[in-house]
Amino acid sequence: MRSRTRLCLATLVLCLAGPALAPTALADGIPTVEPRVETPALFDDAAGGNANGDDPAIWVHPTRSGKSVVMTTAKEGGLYAYDLGGRQLQHVPAPAAPGEDDEPGRFNNVDLVYGLRLSDGVRTDLAVVSDRGRDQIRFYAVDKNRAGRGRAPLTDLTDPAVPFVFNTGQEQVNDARTAYGLATWQDGTGTYVLVSQRHRTRVALLKLTATAHGKVGYRLVRTLDLPGSFRLPNRTTWTPCLEPGELPQVEGMVVDGERDVLYAAQEDVGIWRMRADLTGTPTLVDKVREYGRPGVYDPETEECAPGADPGYGGRHLSADAEGLTIYHGDGGDGYLLASGQGDNTFTVYDRDDNDYVGRFRIGAGNGLDGVEHSDGSMVVNVPLGRFDRGLLVTHDGENTPGALDENGEARENTNFKFVGWGDVADELDLDVDTDGWNPRD
Repeated sequence: MRSRTRLCLATLVLCLAGPALAPTALADGIPTVEPRVETPALFDDAAGGNANGDDPAIWVHPTRSGKSVVMTTAKEGGLYAYDLGGRQLQHVPAPAAPGEDDEPGRFNNVDLVYGLRLSDGVRTDLAVVSDRGRDQIRFYAVDKNRAGRGRAPLTDLTDPAVPFVFNTGQEQVNDARTAYGLATWQDGTGTYVLVSQRHRTRVALLKLTATAHGKVGYRLVRTLDLPGSFRLPNRTTWTPCLEPGELPQVEGMVVDGERDVLYAAQEDVGIWRMRADLTGTPTLVDKVREYGRPGVYDPETEECAPGADPGYGGRHLSADAEGLTIYHGDGGDGYLLASGQGDNTFTVYDRDDNDYVGRFRIGAGNGLDGVEHSDGSMVVNVPLGRFDRGLLVTHDGENTPGALDENGEARENTNFKFVGWGDVADELDLDVDTDGWNPRD
């Protein structure tokens, strides 16, 4: 995810405006849905605890759907838990830096595991978090008896001895090529976490382990490296334009658990489909529009000046390709959703054959602003409280109204929007299968 600070500063009037000035549907025929709920603003500065929203996960309560919990990452701000009305239930700070010159914890992505058996035989649900600052995975038990308004449902179960995911020492960790995107996967052989590496093309498969005293750890199973450069139809080789030393990274990931398939969004390239165990050959199922377009990096602006577009890209998804989530329908039907940061749209694909289905935006409505520069998202088909046809939660990378700091500068402002799946389905003529696959199945 690229920083949007310069964009916000360049459009200060819009950033500080109320919902009436937030972007709405453009004259391009793309359907627009409205959010029903939003979480409180998060501010990425010292006063706000350096909280910068990124990725949500929706935990489904086993017996009382209205007590389900939305958990979100906020980088150095840690992990937040909200009820279905967007009210904060709990804030879990990220770990402090181990040394004066070391990186502090920085929570990037979150996903869920249901019913993991601990060392004492007790089964528990877990929020699983990639700690980008510490290059580790962290685990938080979700207590169904404390999942309600005003109560804190999360307890840290991370084994203190968990290893680094991609690095061998703290000096390497400080270089920030660390755990980034994350998705969980369970099959008959165990419970796993798939983790991508920041500024690299690598994806790792980790197997969760129940350790002493009811804690949770992991061990590395294998890694897979996606391509960093690509052969184009004109027989030239294209490498996405990035900062020196960077490779095209993956962040958004999701596992189709019924098919044991991992989808991974390589931000400047497109969406890959591969076996969740990282064996076999990945397939690029869609490309971003910018695929194949040359660029020259300018160190002064820290941006890439794009060259002429040769026309080898896709037609639907705009870089960065970001948050991936699956809407599970009955009998294996459903949809794969992807966030396109470049044009603030969400692209919908058929879950079975990955054919393009449609696109939509989340615009201003119900007294709330729309969604821009979205990173992570999650959708569930289960009726949850007022969201009786399912719920989509997505990061909003430019929340309004904005705010100014003590120096009169715009504060980077993010939050999360809750959208009824039925509203999306109505606009795009999609299925609503509330009797389909449940995440607890």
